[in-house]
Amino acid sequence: MTARLGSIANRWTSLVPAFAVVLLVLTWGRDLPGVIVALVTVVLAGSVLAAVHHAEVIAHRVGEPFGSLVLAVAVTVIEVALIVTLMVDGGDKSATLARDTVFAAVMITCNGVVGLCLLVASLRHGTAVFNPEGTGAALATVATLSTLSLVLPTFTTSKPGPEFSSVQLTFAALSSLILYGLFVSTQTVRHRDYFLPITRQGDVITAEEHADAPSARAALISLGLLGLALVGVVGLAKGVSPTIESGVEAAGLHHAVVGVIIALLVLLPETISALRSARRDRVQTSLNLALGSAMASIGLTIPAVALASVWLSGPLVLGLGPTYMVLLALTVVVSSLTVVPGRATPLQGGVHLVLFAAYLELAVNP
Repeated sequence: MTARLGSIANRWTSLVPAFAVVLLVLTWGRDLPGVIVALVTVVLAGSVLAAVHHAEVIAHRVGEPFGSLVLAVAVTVIEVALIVTLMVDGGDKSATLARDTVFAAVMITCNGVVGLCLLVASLRHGTAVFNPEGTGAALATVATLSTLSLVLPTFTTSKPGPEFSSVQLTFAALSSLILYGLFVSTQTVRHRDYFLPITRQGDVITAEEHADAPSARAALISLGLLGLALVGVVGLAKGVSPTIESGVEAAGLHHAVVGVIIALLVLLPETISALRSARRDRVQTSLNLALGSAMASIGLTIPAVALASVWLSGPLVLGLGPTYMVLLALTVVVSSLTVVPGRATPLQGGVHLVLFAAYLELAVNP
């Protein structure tokens, strides 16, 4: 019976990504009726679950922290492609798209995903334990990238409005790439043990004990299917975005809500994977996914939009308003206090979730 269930799981997680890509090709650039939108939504959800499955297969094969890095980078690369595509199609109304999407990713991961994982792990296991050295390094990088890319443009004077000049944008893009490259080197080579899960006694867990690692062939197949699933997730999310935009406008909500909804859809695979790790008391893996996703979102998006701005005619607004700057500052302070002890209770998880709820409320009702 167990073997049959495993065979069914392997079959659907292989078929859904391929079907999602076929559906994406058939629906790309077309106005979709309600029935097709419903079908796209179902396939989108299936692609998210398939992406989580294949990401976990790869993570089990290569181990941590490489496994969480694969999912974070894969999702972000395709997310960046989606942002640039929407900016090309959107004209002046997409001037704030990169800013809104990157800030949404930071708030979702640093408060929503981190808060949920800390809450789940601490309720299930008493306290959530993790390595403060690795998590602190990730948080410092996210805070620096966020400030350089999203806060400074509000205060520069070379161009009117919250925009960078060409030289400033080039500096921000190069700085983002350098910092992200340094972090990946630290995470995977020089101080890899800082990013591995730890026991309640503080010992590093270097290997998973619950099952044999999949073969190299199975991992490569899952890598290919993960790519297909993520293309399906992001592409289908773009396909349903006109329906989302229409609904947001009909409800009289701020246009930034569209970016929040799409970011939530795109980050679903990482969120589910992080929650599963938290349930297994692998909180460090959850934090690697959350903070790594925030870092990759900034470190890859800003250079990409900087390059795209060469041929995009509209403005590129990156600076945050005062309300969101306050939320970002509070997030950095609270996250620092959460990271320093190396363990967390349900209280810390609840604080992060309240910050995330405040962000959502202000996005809907600015």
